[in-house]
Amino acid sequence: MKLRDSFSLLSKFELALWITSLITVACSYIFSSEYDALTLIASLIGVTALIFVAKGMVLGQVLTVVFAVFYGIISFYFKYYGEMITYLCMTAPIAVASVISWIRHPYKNSAEVIVNRLTRRQTSLMWVLAVLITVLFYFILDALGNTNLIFSTLSVTTSFTASYLTLYRSPYYALAYAANDIVLIVLWVLATVVTPSYLPMVICFVMFFINDMYGFINWRRMERRQKQ
Repeated sequence: MKLRDSFSLLSKFELALWITSLITVACSYIFSSEYDALTLIASLIGVTALIFVAKGMVLGQVLTVVFAVFYGIISFYFKYYGEMITYLCMTAPIAVASVISWIRHPYKNSAEVIVNRLTRRQTSLMWVLAVLITVLFYFILDALGNTNLIFSTLSVTTSFTASYLTLYRSPYYALAYAANDIVLIVLWVLATVVTPSYLPMVICFVMFFINDMYGFINWRRMERRQKQ
């Protein structure tokens, strides 16, 4: 499917949400006291990825991989090593796996993925892995001298659960990402106090939160429609 065709599948509301997200992020960049082109590019890619993930379209996962790379580089510069490791070594690889999984599970012949419910075994495995990853990363980030250790560790936890749920095509991926967005808003507010050029990242994750909440609503709608 061509990129232009993907945009044609967005509803008027989704187009409005996407355009509003782009404008909001771009304005926060323009009016920032310091400029960081990489931060702006990452933010624009991120909000674009989310609207397609909310639609259950594979393109969203492809763009998530690109965003993860940019975001990992930005995090490295501010010494948010937890964010860098999480996005480059966990979020990006899982997004690649999600691309494959979503391609293999289309809803009929549409661009929409089949919504899935986790089994008890998959849910239990997710929580066990989340606890192990949280404990492991806490000590790793502490040893690296990571900035804002507690929030960075929470970000790892919420990122993992969100990625895991996305891989298995669960509507609750969006709630996990929304929780992650809240943590990241706090992290980048703290970063912006030090370096004002990171303000677009704060605005970015505010828009991410709005998009993720819409994603949950739309995925539940998709789930009901597919069951019928």
